[in-house]
Amino acid sequence: MSSSVTTSSALPPSPEYVAEIIRRLHAAYPDAACELVHDDPLQLLVATILSAQCTDERVNKVTPALFAAYPTAEAFAEADIEELEEAVRSTGFYRNKAKNIQGAARRMVAEYDSQVPENMDDLLTLPGVARKTANVVLGVGYEIADGVVVDTHVKRLSNRLGLTQESTPEKIERDLMAIVPQDEWIEFSHLLIFHGRRVCKARKPDCAHCTLADLCPSAMLGE
Repeated sequence: MSSSVTTSSALPPSPEYVAEIIRRLHAAYPDAACELVHDDPLQLLVATILSAQCTDERVNKVTPALFAAYPTAEAFAEADIEELEEAVRSTGFYRNKAKNIQGAARRMVAEYDSQVPENMDDLLTLPGVARKTANVVLGVGYEIADGVVVDTHVKRLSNRLGLTQESTPEKIERDLMAIVPQDEWIEFSHLLIFHGRRVCKARKPDCAHCTLADLCPSAMLGE
């Protein structure tokens, strides 16, 4: 498809433009998925909390031993906080992350029968959980499309592609929910994250090898 489906920065992107982006990214990344290794929603929640300001690769090196030591919400809730801090130290901001993980676990034990909640409102009551983490847990852990995950990659690519002019995750998510079909909400963030990590990188996007280059306003402007 030619660049005739590109969007003007002054107008909302057309459904055809959004559909073509989704089509091309699905073709480029048929196996796009969450790259945090986990076996259940609790592990996914903990891994997502740890992924803040940290790579998924680093988190995946930490979590096997962490999940073996703390296999349940009760185990995290009852953990010695200094030992938990040490276990997650290499992910950065380890004191705050350990505090949030234990706080979330204690609330799950006390209020949710030791289970990770399956709805946005309850998830947002857990320490360390904002909409990004809640959307990851709902989308990946429970296959519930309640919103769109907006991480640094989704934020960067959404702006470069002209899908939003907003700068805050909440407003970017709102814009994406308005233009991306709901049955694509979960996959859409995976697709943008895969593309952002592999091609449309923060410092130097590889426009020469980008499947979206002839559509992308930023690529056309050489930004």
